[in-house]
This record gives sequence, C-alpha cells and structure tokens, in this order.
Amino acid sequence: MLLPQSIPCDLLSHPLLDQKQVDLQVLRLDQVHPEVSGNKFYKLQYNLQQALSQNHHQVLTFGGAYSNHIYATAAAAKEVGLASIGIIRGELLDAENPTLAFARTAGMNLLGISREHFREKTQAEFLENLRKQFGDFYLIPEGGTNALAIQGTREILTANHSSFSHILTPIGTGGTFAGIAASLLPHQHLLGISALKGEGIREEMTDLLNTSSIQSNGSLEILTQYHQGGYAKWTTELIDFIHWFWDAFGIPLDPIYTGKMAFACWDLLQKNYFPPGSCILLIHTGGLQGNRGFTQRTGIALPSL
Repeated sequence: MLLPQSIPCDLLSHPLLDQKQVDLQVLRLDQVHPEVSGNKFYKLQYNLQQALSQNHHQVLTFGGAYSNHIYATAAAAKEVGLASIGIIRGELLDAENPTLAFARTAGMNLLGISREHFREKTQAEFLENLRKQFGDFYLIPEGGTNALAIQGTREILTANHSSFSHILTPIGTGGTFAGIAASLLPHQHLLGISALKGEGIREEMTDLLNTSSIQSNGSLEILTQYHQGGYAKWTTELIDFIHWFWDAFGIPLDPIYTGKMAFACWDLLQKNYFPPGSCILLIHTGGLQGNRGFTQRTGIALPSL
C-alpha cells in the first residue's frame, strides 16, 4: 500500500464561516485508498509491514458485523499478499451484510462468535485456541489500535497542515487521536469527538497516551456530549445534518464517526467556541463503506459518492 503524495483538503464556504471569521477545511482521508480508506490505511500500513517482515502468512483481527476495520483489513491483507481471518461479534453472519460480503470476496475467513466469547479476545488462552484452529497468525487488535497503528497515524498531519489552529477528529479506539496528538505543533489544539457514550473515554485516552509515551506539544481536549446516544447510535437530527452537509458541501459523512464530528464542529461554531481568525481542520476518517449496511438495517439512505 502506497500513500498518495498529497491528500485533498477541501475548503468549505458558508455564510456562518464568514460571520464567525474562521477558515474551515476537511482533510479527505476517505480518498486515501478506494478500499482501505481513512485512518484505517494509516493504522494498518506498519502492522502489515511487520507481519510480512516476521514471515507471517496470515493476519487475524476482531470486529463487529459492519466494522470499517474488518472491511479495510480484508482489503489491505489481500493487496499485500496475506491471508486474513476476521473474528466477528455475533454468531449469525448475515450473507447479505455488505461489509462481510466484501470481506469474503477479499478472501477473509470469517468466524462469528458469541458476544460473551468476544469479550475474551485479549486473553492468552482464547488466542491460543484460535491458533490451534487457524494456525499461526499476526494479531491486529479490534479497531486496529496498537503501537504500530499510532506510528502510522502520526503521519496524518504533515507540514502542509502547520497553519491550522484547531484540529478535530472522531474518537473510537483512540489510535488516530493519539497519533495526531503526537504530531501537534505548539500552537495547535486537538479536539477529539467521542463516538462513545460516557466519560470513561477520557481515562482511556490518558492511559493510551501514557503507555505510548506521547507528550503532545499542542493542547488536547475530548468532548463527550456529541455521541448521539452512544456507539453506533444515531438521532434524526444527526441524519438530517449529514444530508444537509452533503447538500451544502458535497462531502459524504457516516453516522458512526465523521457525522458526529462534523455535527460537533458546526454546533461549536454556532456557540462561538472558535475565536475569530481560527483555522479549523476536520479529519475525515473514512468509514463510508458502513453507510450501505446502515441503509440495509434502517432503510434510511445516506449520501455517498
């Protein structure tokens, strides 16, 4: 997988931005790769290099039935010549699920397990049983976040982004937030928009930064009030906003991560969170493949390129 030399950065135009005297741009990581899109590209690139360097022939990872991580890992492993195994939360694997259908097409061996057993995914005995079943493998954790993933996400921000004062990214497992935190400049403020309900994400991110030996040169903030009901939850207000954002700017969002981040940004703009003269960068972390599964489950169509 080769990273494009330049990632598109879309400048948004709207009367509210003029009124608040701010500059707002979207870093289109969703266009990094046709299948391994967004932050998943950065999380996987060094993990797959490590798997190859250690002479592994297959990778194994975990995820939900509509997981962006499962989709991206299947595609990325195929591209570099590795077999892949996906352990899926939930025993019944819907053959019409577009995420899993793609993963199968990419050659991923899928195993559905109960939610109870899925919670054992980090335990040594559970992993050893998987090795007995599938043979040796290179392990990538659920969501892809580990030290090598953070090494990759450190590369999201480049010298081209030094003029931005505020950077917003969604938070799931936190690997993207941690990598961006590690590459911040002293004048930059990173806002993590949690897709999960609850305040525990703050402690999790503190632990992740500490275990990763990351002391950011910029300032960090995590907002937990924009979860829209919790992980994979959504509201009519959020869906309406995603459609509005598409109509206004021609940029598709997903309801799990990027929609919540952009919703938060627009709300903060209206509440004068950003001082006049701010230059704001939204990190579009991809995940648009999940929109097809969302529509299949809910009947609600979402914008898509």
